[in-house]
Amino acid sequence: MSKKYFGTDGIRGRVGEYPITPDFMLKLGWAAGMAFRKMGACKVLVGKDTRISGYMFESALEAGLTSAGADVMLLGPMPTPAIAYLSRTFQAEAGIVISASHNPHDDNGIKFFSGKGTKLPDELELMIEELLDTPMTVVESSKIGKVSRINDASGRYIEFCKSSVPTGTSFAGLKIVIDCAHGATYKVAPSVFRELGAEVVVLSAQPNGLNINDNCGSTHMGPLQAAVLAEHADLGIAFDGDGDRVLMVDHTGTIVDGDDLLFIIARDLHERGKLQGGVVGTLMSNLGLELALADLSIPFVRANVGDRYVIAELQERNWLIGGENSGHVVCFNHTTTGDAIIAALQVLMALKSRNEGLAQTRQALRKCPQVLINVRFGGGESPLDHPAVKEASARVTQAMAGRGRVLLRKSGTEPLVRVMVEGEDENQVRGYAEELAKLVTEVSA
Repeated sequence: MSKKYFGTDGIRGRVGEYPITPDFMLKLGWAAGMAFRKMGACKVLVGKDTRISGYMFESALEAGLTSAGADVMLLGPMPTPAIAYLSRTFQAEAGIVISASHNPHDDNGIKFFSGKGTKLPDELELMIEELLDTPMTVVESSKIGKVSRINDASGRYIEFCKSSVPTGTSFAGLKIVIDCAHGATYKVAPSVFRELGAEVVVLSAQPNGLNINDNCGSTHMGPLQAAVLAEHADLGIAFDGDGDRVLMVDHTGTIVDGDDLLFIIARDLHERGKLQGGVVGTLMSNLGLELALADLSIPFVRANVGDRYVIAELQERNWLIGGENSGHVVCFNHTTTGDAIIAALQVLMALKSRNEGLAQTRQALRKCPQVLINVRFGGGESPLDHPAVKEASARVTQAMAGRGRVLLRKSGTEPLVRVMVEGEDENQVRGYAEELAKLVTEVSA
């Protein structure tokens, strides 16, 4: 059964355009409260990132939840994975995050976590959607929910992050530049790394409601690269607006993406005999990651793009580590969802155990050249179903003889076909990508 409002990562859109409006959020809070109350007494945690519309939607959700009889505990600006963690520790029925992640301030959205700190099951999302199409009611006055604020939320989460590395761990002597994207990590991230002994230079930690992800953070790496070089730092760490993505920069100013970080963490666990199974990537993970893990006899599987699918694959296989090249890295040995601070700490532990810098330790992963071409089509029948496209894709795949791959997929948000080819020879890869893109264009005409 398809969903009307929920996407792969909650509900998201432009502020003021349906459904990202105060009246919808009021109804969503009520519907969610009614759904969660079916499980008994209902306590819901609500956190947000730093975008200005968060205040408006927080109030609307609060009113809707309490009208359904749910008690609300407000966390204020906190990273998305912190809400997942605190939902568990406070034994809440659910956690709600008001955030549009790496998007600009004029977008916003809602993410839900279960009381176990995991994504909501499909049947609960469908129940909420069904309730959204029914008239809103209010419980009798004596059963209206209460609202309180958790004042020590930041401290609790900082200690949780620190607990993901062995007691007594010190990063003394390490100089780090941290870019907080003027987002939800602006308070907690610098504290975590400073309390573990690192010298920390902080960028983009003055949120004003409008500057979240604005030429900063993991989607705009230039300022961090420049700062690492100017400060002669050992490395740089970039978070996105809600703190579930992380990218890094080595001491030379080179970007270290999610595939690199996933490899570094997985290899460290493997060498310490703690990997448990293999690694989950996505359809967009670089072939070089798959080949580097194969050299270590570490199994690797690909999930669909989106951390929801990575997490589902990890749960299915009972594996611990997975992620995306965009910087979502899931460490199931420490937490229940993608957590940028915890992932960064695991990378620092790997560097410490090998006594290497970031530039050196990532060299074992050699990225394959990857060419991505977006082809616009006018809707209607998918060009991916055309026999000529299927034949050409199979022919190119066979020609690369296991040392390259082809990925053709429709965008989930735009009328685009993404044509991606990767392999060991950049000129060959580009030629194949352009050939396939031209064919997709022709059959779409």
